[in-house]
Amino acid sequence: MMTSALSLGRIIRLTLLSLGAMIFLSPYVFMISTAGKAQSDIFTSSLSLIPAHLTYVENFTKALSRVPMAQLLWNGVVVCALIFFFQVLVAIPCAYAMAKLRFGAARAMMVLVMLGLLVPIHATALPLYVAFDRAALLNSYAALVAPFTISVFAIFMFLQFFRAMPDDLIHAARLDGMSELGIVARVIVPNAWPAVTAFAIFSVVAHWNDLYWPLIVISKQDYATPPLGLMYFRAAEAGDDYGALMAATLIITLPLVIAFLLAQKRFVEGITMTGLKG
Repeated sequence: MMTSALSLGRIIRLTLLSLGAMIFLSPYVFMISTAGKAQSDIFTSSLSLIPAHLTYVENFTKALSRVPMAQLLWNGVVVCALIFFFQVLVAIPCAYAMAKLRFGAARAMMVLVMLGLLVPIHATALPLYVAFDRAALLNSYAALVAPFTISVFAIFMFLQFFRAMPDDLIHAARLDGMSELGIVARVIVPNAWPAVTAFAIFSVVAHWNDLYWPLIVISKQDYATPPLGLMYFRAAEAGDDYGALMAATLIITLPLVIAFLLAQKRFVEGITMTGLKG
């Protein structure tokens, strides 16, 4: 009786998970299907996922030729990598100090971090734009990267992770004569890879898909990020060629899908250990 109940519960759970997976994957499946359709096949009364006439080669050729797709992807990689590097470089020492060191401003810093989580980029966009304009830094990697080099979310996330680390490990490092920076570099960072990987997914996805800020500070294709490149592609098409547009979107989103599949084990481990489960 117990085995039967467990089997029924497992079947129900797997059914619900499968249904949820189908719901979340359906837009991506539809995008893959549309990327292989001709314009006449997209606007038909019958909704079919299998293209009547395969036009993948034609649509992907348009996506790769109408805009410099390689340059767009390279810009996305450079911007996301620089933002992630500086975010981790700032967040790990800050979170370590707040989690493991005793000083009078710790509580005030924690309040500032929590307040920082409430401030969206939209609230600071205008003064940042004016500052970059006066510094002649518009249409540059600096304009795309600088506003995001300090991430209060990263500080908060690493703070939760470092609080769970045993104090004895740090005390032993101090007894061996390590400085605080040495502890961060040789003890904290090697043990923080699950949290770093988890944060990397959040950071890369957020800034790879960001359109708002690049739309403000970039007006040249040479520094356009992938989402901004999609706007240039649609403008270059001078119409609504949705097959080619879906092909371009597929090219731009595929790196994120591959990155998540490769890092999903670390991502789940990092989320579990930092206590940020939804």
